[in-house]
Amino acid sequence: MLSSLGIIFNENSGIEIMFMISILLLFVKKRFICFSYSGAILGAISIFISLLSSYTNTQAYININILSLMTFVGLMHIVEGFLVLFDGSRGAIPVFSNKDNKIVGGFAYNRYWALPVAIFIAISSNLSTAGTSSVSTPDWWPIINRPETLLILSSAIIASIPLYGVVGYNSVSFTKDKVKKPIYSGIGIIVYGALLTLIAQLSQFGIIGQIVVVVFAPLGHELMIRIQNKIENSGKYIYVTDDSGVAVLEVAPNSPAYESGVRRGDKILEVNKNKVISEVEIFQAVRESFSEISFKIKKISGEIVDLNIIPKNKRVGMLLVPRMVKAEDALSVDNENFKKILEEMKRKR
Repeated sequence: MLSSLGIIFNENSGIEIMFMISILLLFVKKRFICFSYSGAILGAISIFISLLSSYTNTQAYININILSLMTFVGLMHIVEGFLVLFDGSRGAIPVFSNKDNKIVGGFAYNRYWALPVAIFIAISSNLSTAGTSSVSTPDWWPIINRPETLLILSSAIIASIPLYGVVGYNSVSFTKDKVKKPIYSGIGIIVYGALLTLIAQLSQFGIIGQIVVVVFAPLGHELMIRIQNKIENSGKYIYVTDDSGVAVLEVAPNSPAYESGVRRGDKILEVNKNKVISEVEIFQAVRESFSEISFKIKKISGEIVDLNIIPKNKRVGMLLVPRMVKAEDALSVDNENFKKILEEMKRKR
């Protein structure tokens, strides 16, 4: 994709600095590993050094092509969006939170992908071209066709530098389905990536256009996050245990509950023909059962059905949203470090 667009960097562009900045920003906040922040910082540094070198009439040691840089960042976000869209829900962690004086269930997403990337670097060459033959290229190539690009292609050696770019997805949702949340997020990231790629073309119109693009990259990313948070907060809680019944947050695949037809988002109204007040009645029925247990369940679609489940080793395979949680069992959630949360959960277990 990068080669089709004609994304090429000069040997003194400093593009490798963007990856170093991303690693440094990771220690500030995990989501700052995103190239929209490090790319904007590198672009701003390049613009400042270019202006300074023009004023002092000296050589600029970092002179990156803002068009290529921001098109590269936009393309990486488009790829990231598709990864979130199709793979973001894998490994989602069920979580609970106190919202509006009620315990609600949801899912925490924490995914990272290492993408193999090949960046094309134009290295100036004084080698003679005698005895060499040209290679025919289609008229449309490269897609981003500028005189500067054609000059680079005609007067330099193009080297491919392989490296890994890390993209990540971190989010928590209490108002969206486990699978639908990454779909909304993925579409938002793809839209942002496409907009950044288009707006990057403004950099062809001088320093003002370059500044607009560099400023838009992080601000547009923050705006995308705010919009997604607003959509999340304006939604209705899906997994809530109340006076009507106990909500099912997750069902283990191939478990007795799953095979009987229980699904995520269902609500248990009765167990063994007794009204369910909290998860305690369900746990007690499973522990005391020697045969099948009858459940009256309200499906997420609104349909009420009667299901019979035969526990296996005193388990049915459902994760329920509790009516209440003891203070000593609660964890203080830091959205920036799920590893600590998991370690604390294992310790308490």
